Amino acid sequence: MNARTATGTRVFLLPDLGEGLSEAEIVEWKVAVGDLVTVDQSVVEVETAKAVVDVPCPYAGRVVALHGAAGETRPVGQPLITIAPADDGDEPAGHATYREEERAGSGNVLIGYGTGHGGTRRRRRPRLTLAPEPAAEAAVSPVPPAPVGTVGPSSAPRIPADAGGDAPASGMSTDGVVPPAGDGTVPAAATAPLVISPIVRRLAREHGVVLTGLRGTGPGGVIRRADVEAALAAAPQQHTGDPGRPAAVAAPAPAAHGEPAPADASDVVIPLTGIRRVIADKLSRSRREIPEVTIWVDADATALLATRAAINAATPDAPVSVLALLARICLSGLRRFPQLNAHVDTEGQRIVQSAGVHLGIAAQTDRGLLVPVLRDAQRLTTRELAAALAETTAAARAGTLPPARLTGGTFTLNNYGVFGVDGSTPIINHPEAALLGIGRIVDKPWVVDGQLAVRKVTQLSLTFDHRVCDGGVAGGFLRHVADCVEQPALLVANV
Repeated sequence: MNARTATGTRVFLLPDLGEGLSEAEIVEWKVAVGDLVTVDQSVVEVETAKAVVDVPCPYAGRVVALHGAAGETRPVGQPLITIAPADDGDEPAGHATYREEERAGSGNVLIGYGTGHGGTRRRRRPRLTLAPEPAAEAAVSPVPPAPVGTVGPSSAPRIPADAGGDAPASGMSTDGVVPPAGDGTVPAAATAPLVISPIVRRLAREHGVVLTGLRGTGPGGVIRRADVEAALAAAPQQHTGDPGRPAAVAAPAPAAHGEPAPADASDVVIPLTGIRRVIADKLSRSRREIPEVTIWVDADATALLATRAAINAATPDAPVSVLALLARICLSGLRRFPQLNAHVDTEGQRIVQSAGVHLGIAAQTDRGLLVPVLRDAQRLTTRELAAALAETTAAARAGTLPPARLTGGTFTLNNYGVFGVDGSTPIINHPEAALLGIGRIVDKPWVVDGQLAVRKVTQLSLTFDHRVCDGGVAGGFLRHVADCVEQPALLVANV
């Protein structure tokens, strides 16, 4: 739990951010040491295995330590930020209100803390601090972990936050950035490269980029991520005719015996971090643990599209999507074949069939493939399903879904037809037991009452865990889904 020390400072621990999440990666600090914060003020943005989350602090006062740098992973329950009581002369507006609210808890309820109402928010503009880059030969060496209360390499000198009051230090702008000379270059006094972002430092270190050889394009010559990426792209053409400027990319060290060869300078190396690492781990685990089988069938969706058109013509203010109708069909199938709404408990050596259908919907987002979950979807009407699907997928793409909405599914529906493909052999969303995939709906020749006709045809594929059922159950479920697609009236008979 969060603690108060003998000196009155409070240490805010990284809270539980969602079901089964044990750590989070710091994306960006929104405050700096010395800043005043109010109760429930967002102090840091972190990325979990499920989402990017703004973390509010339940304490008010002055920041005395930030525990961890951007890009660093912190375990749940470990110190995140330390807050000391503010001086009497510089309490932020609403701080007095906080004294009373503190007894009831903060207003932002993030899993693990917060119950009351926050005071008026006001935050001091963070001061920008610059840390000179180590020598060129150290640019590719591991950076020791920063001590508690610092951000960035511990060896880097810091510009005091309160040096000279509100006036900038000599040679510095009011933003804390060394201003360029008239020709756009950085003054000679600032010979060390200006790198603000720890993410830029890490990117340079991972790719062997010597930052002293780069000219920053940011304000005052600050080296940005784009500058490092440009150096990587131009690495094969690095010039050697300028003796005063070292090459931007260091030569890769020879690979140790048994290790993969280092990437060429022209290769694009993408670290498996954040959501990509979680996706990789989960899909790998699914392949390792689940003996999956995929079966498929073509279905005539002409009647399904006609049914949707009739529904929407009758109530245009509450349209129903094809995905919502397919979700309703899946729920009907799972009612008849509950064996697929289950998971295998390997430790307990048992199969657990879920009482409710927590329907996962695969959604492609800018952060990767996410599977938001509609809990107890069997309780929703078709219109409620349509509204919930629209709201959930929009929130997933916007990155506003809380982590709890991205866990706990029991069956997944994947509409990969939106990518213009017909079929797939999907990987099961571990630990679920089955996943239904839908291909694109296109015009194809189809035999109707002995006559050849052009119909709207789609391919349905079911990937299932062979431990929970045999082919008869899986085939029965897929055939029921296909029959309902071809004859939507069958849904009425099964309601």
